[in-house]
Amino acid sequence: MASGTPATALLTRLGIDFTERPYSHDPRAESYGLEAAEALGVDPDRVFKTLMVDVDGELCVGVVPVSGSLDLKAMAAALGGKKAQMADKDAAQRATGYVLGGISPVGQKKTHRTVLDETVELHDTVLVSGGRRGLDIELAPADLQRVTDAVLADVAR
Repeated sequence: MASGTPATALLTRLGIDFTERPYSHDPRAESYGLEAAEALGVDPDRVFKTLMVDVDGELCVGVVPVSGSLDLKAMAAALGGKKAQMADKDAAQRATGYVLGGISPVGQKKTHRTVLDETVELHDTVLVSGGRRGLDIELAPADLQRVTDAVLADVAR
């Protein structure tokens, strides 16, 4: 547990296998996820971004490949909601304990309902933010789903 983020601490405590994948973050990067994929030499379809979404007034988490975007209607439907919109950036940071570009779906300050795009199952391992800019963690999709208690749904476009 070299990085000591809440995400790596939780995975370690639960005995879940993961690999830290650090990279040099460029503050000028326009897309944190695509930057990670390029820096780590990984197919962007295997790198998933964590997005905080307001679904009918409740903060929720959408996790989709960095190669695409989140379908807000599908996100709301996956959680039985009517309307979804991207969460306020400050609210997302407060609710997760992470900074933008480093929000991990794992080890957030509070548990949020999570939807994981179903394409996660196409890969042996996937990468998500490890809890800070410049750090991804690689783990099995089933472990990611289990540790986040995520629903699988078609929420990427």
